[in-house]
Amino acid sequence: MNFEQFNLDSRLMAGIKKAGYDAATPIQEAAIPAALRGRDIIGTAQTGTGKTAAFVLPILNKLLSGPRNVARALIVTPTRELAEQINDVIKELSVGTKLKSATIYGGVGANPQIQALRNGAEILVACPGRLLDLIAQGHAKMANIEILVLDEADRMFDMGFLPDVRRIVKAVPEKRQTMMFSATFPPDVELLAQQALKQPQKIAMGISRPAHTVTHALYPVPPHLKSALLIELLKRTDTNSVLVFTRTKYRAQKVAQQIHRAGFKVTSLHGDRSQGQRQSALKGFKSGHHDIMVATDIAARGLDVESISHVINYDMPDTADAYIHRIGRTGRAQRTGDAFTLVTPDDNDMIRTLERIMGQPIKRETLEGFNYLVPAPPTPSSKGKPAPGSRGRDAPREGQRPPKPSTMTSYSKNRLAPRKK
Repeated sequence: MNFEQFNLDSRLMAGIKKAGYDAATPIQEAAIPAALRGRDIIGTAQTGTGKTAAFVLPILNKLLSGPRNVARALIVTPTRELAEQINDVIKELSVGTKLKSATIYGGVGANPQIQALRNGAEILVACPGRLLDLIAQGHAKMANIEILVLDEADRMFDMGFLPDVRRIVKAVPEKRQTMMFSATFPPDVELLAQQALKQPQKIAMGISRPAHTVTHALYPVPPHLKSALLIELLKRTDTNSVLVFTRTKYRAQKVAQQIHRAGFKVTSLHGDRSQGQRQSALKGFKSGHHDIMVATDIAARGLDVESISHVINYDMPDTADAYIHRIGRTGRAQRTGDAFTLVTPDDNDMIRTLERIMGQPIKRETLEGFNYLVPAPPTPSSKGKPAPGSRGRDAPREGQRPPKPSTMTSYSKNRLAPRKK
């Protein structure tokens, strides 16, 4: 189905062509007609499937008629990076329409955001905390909101934002169109959906298993040799750009330092970095200045970089959904990609879960010439931080509030080529 068949306002076709859109993706084909009819929507879809355009285009289409210079659409999202990426899509698709959008999030000064509101931005892309602050101060007025989008609702739940989201839902007019997108629906998110949406149309697009464009491999390794194996993999792998996932902020920084010492151009993305540092890291990774980025799940949620050739899980994620979201960073837009996961015996339960979802075993690999028998160094009991290669089970994950191997085969040479100079 092509975009002309949606009968969108003709003024949007310039942006659609500029964005290089040709045939609609399945989530767009299912969601756009329903959204154009004004239906409330609950959508699930893998990352990289065109989900953002599925709600942005109907918003733009509606806002091209009616009043201007007043906030009429609100998109609530969990992270600053995702807010900026959604806003980039809005700007690209709205070219020539004179519709204005603004991002609202903490970690940066509020004055430019307040000025954007005064200038009459019609679309607000906001993180919950700063938005509520500006509502309370009288700068962000919700009285004319006609469309509300709750994006990555499960991640907002993980980050403790659901009470704030409920306050935002109460702040916008009851008569509105609401669209919610969530990879999973834990009970609190289900309850939010029941409270915020009216007779929603449910659209589910293949969130239950990873994209077919990604090739998976497991690398069994003793915990203390994870970093050494990772660096050896990077040296031997022919890559365009690599995204490495860790479980904690501390480990993301530590692993990035180890990769840097090995001579790679690397950056990191995690919650301990300032907003300026995060934006600089993203810019450097997208431009190719940095070949490798080490990130935590929350920091990288919604990361949209088309050219990522490899995702490497330094740590196995906690859930199958988290694995699917991680590896969804590669193999995007029908490109192929590779997902490597460093695994220890602690990960066997999650491996079995992933293999059930995929319906087949995941290939185990060993790295030819790598010494897997190096003994673990003695760990001083006085040090409280987990070793870089350990699970660190007691360390809180990013976004988590405080207390609350099998047979290996040799690596196939056709998938591991000498790294390009």
